[in-house]
Amino acid sequence: MAGGLMLALLGSIAFSGKAIIVKLAYRHGVDAVTLIMYRMLFALPLFALIAWWAGRGKAPLARRDWLGILGLGVSGYYLASFLDFMGLQYITASLERLILYLNPTLVLALSVWLFGKRVTWRQLVAIAVSYSGVLLVFGHEVNFEGANVLLGTALVFASAVSYAIYLVYSGEMVQRLGALRLVGWASLVACVLCIAQFVVLRPWSAALVAPEVIWLSVLNATLCTVAPVLMVMMAIERVGATVTAQTGMVGPLSTLMMGVLILGEPFTGWIAAGTALVLAGIWMLAQWKD
Repeated sequence: MAGGLMLALLGSIAFSGKAIIVKLAYRHGVDAVTLIMYRMLFALPLFALIAWWAGRGKAPLARRDWLGILGLGVSGYYLASFLDFMGLQYITASLERLILYLNPTLVLALSVWLFGKRVTWRQLVAIAVSYSGVLLVFGHEVNFEGANVLLGTALVFASAVSYAIYLVYSGEMVQRLGALRLVGWASLVACVLCIAQFVVLRPWSAALVAPEVIWLSVLNATLCTVAPVLMVMMAIERVGATVTAQTGMVGPLSTLMMGVLILGEPFTGWIAAGTALVLAGIWMLAQWKD
């Protein structure tokens, strides 16, 4: 039990460190297209290894599996990652993490819209509490950072929606293929698309970046991308999805603290209150899911 909780905790903290590394890399004059290319370039062989390892001794993927992997890779890993990287150019890491943490509310909304799932008044209260927290931090940043905060918030919210679509549609494929096999192949799709995007949109000279960007991208690809995927999957095997998800609530708090300590982002009562509201709303949503 303790080992599973530790894996879930470390996985959540590692995931939340992605925003910090991206913000650090932006200080060296790199753009989002180039930065995400390097992240996926270094992650590609690791995801290929995961896909191969998880598929050993299993039936070959059918045509419908490949089509599903392609769609989920575009939605869950390519678009979600690219929009997130774009948004981080304009907003703090703390606000980014709070927006992404609204994901359970977006999954619920999509389930209502696409599958006619009923929503209770208690779930609506939980959603209202979470979104009020994001609006509180958003309002604070608009006042101090300017109009680009609206663009950054919209991009990161679109990233969260894209990943929610992946979660809604991935359930059946996870049962059939296994979580690691699906993650490995879907992530490989995203890696190829991000690299191809750079080749199409940027000259080769754009790949000449500061050495710090390279090392930060290696760290992002390993510590904040592949490693947390494995740690969270291992945690789910040991303590279950519910406990793992609840442990993940440390994510916004760790991003907030790293943003203050590493990036020098401001820590105010507005940010603390917004973070508390988001976490409270997601906790209530988890408790009142039925």
